[in-house]
Amino acid sequence: MAKQKFYVVWEGVSPGIYTSWTECQLQIKGYEGAKYKSFDSREEAERALSSSPYAYIGKNAKSKAGNHKSTDALPPAVIDNSLAVDAACSGNPGPMEYRGVHVASRQEIFHFGPMKGTNNIGEFLALVHGLALLKQKGFDMPIYSDSVNAISWVKQKKCKTKLPRTADTEQLFQLIERAEKWLRENTYTTPILKWETKQWGEIPADFGRK
Repeated sequence: MAKQKFYVVWEGVSPGIYTSWTECQLQIKGYEGAKYKSFDSREEAERALSSSPYAYIGKNAKSKAGNHKSTDALPPAVIDNSLAVDAACSGNPGPMEYRGVHVASRQEIFHFGPMKGTNNIGEFLALVHGLALLKQKGFDMPIYSDSVNAISWVKQKKCKTKLPRTADTEQLFQLIERAEKWLRENTYTTPILKWETKQWGEIPADFGRK
């Protein structure tokens, strides 16, 4: 089970503490200058709500106690209200999984796998999954990917993998065909942005297995 998170909204439609990302989104979507952050416990969230948001977000955020390094130090060039996607693969091909993470709150929005595949296929499917989800929910935010190949494949509406289609990969290829079909049949305004790993560090959706 996913660990319970508590979302503090300092500035939004109704400031307060929320226990789901959906509830938090309702308070901040379209609200100019919204300030919010996720916490692992209600006690932390209550302390944060009674404090200045700038103690927890932005360049002057205090580092967290203990060995946990702050996840708030986003480079100024990064759009914090955005979705980051990434894939991981043990071997190539091998067990592949991917996920999408909201950049500002570091909340995992979706996760798929593992399934036999390649890292490039995972990055492609993650991008299409993110595009479809944002369109379905009506959220207007960009998607970051650190994969040049995946971004290119999405723009071409074609997964140009060299992985053989076999009995082992048949289920994966059915997912690829669904993703390609979605790209052909849907339009979207979501900006797809390249995550600059060398300048910014690992993408927030990274699985941390390097």
